[in-house]
Amino acid sequence: MANIDLRFIDRVVSDDFIRVKKTDLDFGQGIKISGEQGGEPFIIVLDKSTAIRFAKTLRTEINKITESEVSNA
Repeated sequence: MANIDLRFIDRVVSDDFIRVKKTDLDFGQGIKISGEQGGEPFIIVLDKSTAIRFAKTLRTEINKITESEVSNA
């Protein structure tokens, strides 16, 4: 199996990034969003239902960008 570190690089500051990974915690599994902003590391852990809601919200915001690109064309 390949050892891959997938980072999502910030559009404005190329040194800032996030990464996403399933994690096992003492109190159950979760989705860990970690990264660096301004050289400072951060970690956010979401439970499954919150991660699903976050993904839906992210898709909604992406669709808003797509819709505005179409209306501006």
